[in-house]
Amino acid sequence: MKKRIKTGFLIIGLALTGMSVMAQEQISPKLFTINGKVKNGSAGEKVILSQSLMTGNSLKLDSAKLAADGSFTIKATEKDGGSFYMLNLADRQKIVLLSEGGETFNIVADGFEKDSKGNAGKAQITGSKNMEYYAKLLELNQAMAAKVAVWNEAYAAAEAKKDSKKIGEIQVAYKKAELEHLDKIKALIPEMGTSLVAIFTANNFLNPDTDLALLQDVAQKFENVKPTPKLAEAFVGQVKRIKGIAIGDIAPDFTLNDPEGKPIALSSLRGKFVLIDFWASWCGPCRQENPNVVRMYDKFKGKGFDIYGVSLDKEANAWKAAIKKDNLTWIHGSDLKFWNSVVAQTYGVSAIPQTYLLDKEGKVIAKNLRGPALEAKLTELLP
Repeated sequence: MKKRIKTGFLIIGLALTGMSVMAQEQISPKLFTINGKVKNGSAGEKVILSQSLMTGNSLKLDSAKLAADGSFTIKATEKDGGSFYMLNLADRQKIVLLSEGGETFNIVADGFEKDSKGNAGKAQITGSKNMEYYAKLLELNQAMAAKVAVWNEAYAAAEAKKDSKKIGEIQVAYKKAELEHLDKIKALIPEMGTSLVAIFTANNFLNPDTDLALLQDVAQKFENVKPTPKLAEAFVGQVKRIKGIAIGDIAPDFTLNDPEGKPIALSSLRGKFVLIDFWASWCGPCRQENPNVVRMYDKFKGKGFDIYGVSLDKEANAWKAAIKKDNLTWIHGSDLKFWNSVVAQTYGVSAIPQTYLLDKEGKVIAKNLRGPALEAKLTELLP
């Protein structure tokens, strides 16, 4: 039986390795407070608050010692519009917190991961819409995990007896329960609005292959929040990359500034075959491919062919120097936002070099043509 239900969650599941996430508008830092009480705590035991970073690492922010009655208070500042935190209670219980800043969390915790009977330690958290929904998700997940544990035992017994009928019944029951479980979670997402927990839920439970419309709906809501929280900005970019642009699509129009600061729209090249070339000065494979692109441009530019180079650079001087050194004499544009380029997100660019060949009406007719393949296609189109 496929075992995919877990009792815990990924704190951050966004695929952000190598990306630079920069909010377009200034986010105001907001203080939040955690007032807690550990039922089984002892005076002097330490509580540590850490922030879970998008790189997968964590950053220790503050700590406090338990009072004689097990109480503690920690204050911290949320600088990015929303982040995930981990509260470590004397190395005996860890609690996930989702903070957007401005909250006062009130926590009553057992102070242990499991008791002597194997029962999981609990923590009641009030003062946060995010944590209210997180608790609902945890309850649903734990209920499903309990069912899976029973099915796993029954499955193992049936397998030992080679009881194929029983195995089939378990698999059917599991699949039905799994769909019902996910439907309950999906039903919560619209209620969450633009709370941070909506991103958490979409990222942990939605499948891009089957739930892309719902992912796009969540992303659209967060895209309208200004200033956009950094986690939301990263999530929006990830969803756009998942969708990408397919052959046969009309290429989305965009306008970027050229190296001299002049805005140039892709649509200004309508009537020509256009190669959109995503590259960067720091990209070795891109620089190695540039001589081939130069040769193609020189061969076909007089026949109704043009290139719009979209750079994922973040340093203007490096971008301009690479253009000059590689003799790239076509149109160039960049917002100098590295992997957070809005154009790259829209086109689903997750690696470079990447190219899109457009016909005279702006429709994508080929992707990722290089060297001989690009030359053969252009020769076909522009004999």
